[in-house]
Amino acid sequence: MLIKSSPAIKESSVTDESVYLNRRQFMQGSLAAASLLAVPFSPFANAIEGDALKFVKTSYGKNDVPAPFEVITGYNNFYEFGTDKTDPKKYQGQLKTNPWNIRVTGMAEKTGSFHLEDILNQNPLEERIYRLRCVEAWSMVIPWVGFPLEKLLAQFKPQASAKYVAFETLEDAKQFPGQRSAFSSIPWPYQEGLRMDEAMNELSFMAVGLYGKSLYTQNGAPIRLVVPWKYGFKSIKSIVGIHFTDKQPATTWNRIAPSEYGFYANVNPQVDHPRWSQSSERRLPSGLFDVKRIKTEMFNGYAEQVAHLYQGMDLRRNY
Repeated sequence: MLIKSSPAIKESSVTDESVYLNRRQFMQGSLAAASLLAVPFSPFANAIEGDALKFVKTSYGKNDVPAPFEVITGYNNFYEFGTDKTDPKKYQGQLKTNPWNIRVTGMAEKTGSFHLEDILNQNPLEERIYRLRCVEAWSMVIPWVGFPLEKLLAQFKPQASAKYVAFETLEDAKQFPGQRSAFSSIPWPYQEGLRMDEAMNELSFMAVGLYGKSLYTQNGAPIRLVVPWKYGFKSIKSIVGIHFTDKQPATTWNRIAPSEYGFYANVNPQVDHPRWSQSSERRLPSGLFDVKRIKTEMFNGYAEQVAHLYQGMDLRRNY
């Protein structure tokens, strides 16, 4: 399936980075003082899109400069809203994200339907700045707010025999115009999956916010997966289902075009997409006369943390 490209965003249309950096310093100072109070709180109680979140700073991505806010929230792949990069922001108001439930099934001791707020109450939030690399050969740096995926999965006590975890996006054609489009060839709902050792890796992250605020709908509200060493389509959005299994789960893009989109989807500059090179990427923001082309790094630059997961594997076959 051909992935539709979109015109580059002009530099003049984005928020200055200093706005974020100044705000971030202020919030960190306030949060440092607040953290001295040993009073339980809900990091997400009654939060709506764009609300400020309570979180702590981490060292992840400390040397990376986040893309401007308007780039991150205005240039998105979220085919449930449409195939154009601007469709998610254009139609995001149709999705209602509060209340939100997550259904947990499969090989775990604790299964059933859970309110998102109850899940989040058990997980203090932190900010991690990660690089996002799209399979379409563009990239950006995003300051996510959330918590480790490992902590979420531990809440449900997966069985030792569970080798994979699968995720599912909401299917609701009334709220997602892309799902009711006559031109869509995607078998909804959108599905993704990880091996359990990938899911339990320190980098795997559940995001509920960005830029210090609760997640915007076009970016996958109210909760999404972030797996920074894999191509962006693995980082499934608006999650409503989690399933533990001992068999490799079917995943959406791999089902549609298995020769183009593998189950593992690790960022690999040595394995090209059949229709374009993966050796370099366009880092956003990037304008028509200022194309920021950089070399793609193996595992998107996170090899130190994840290369051991694939020791002995042929990454050309297991792409």
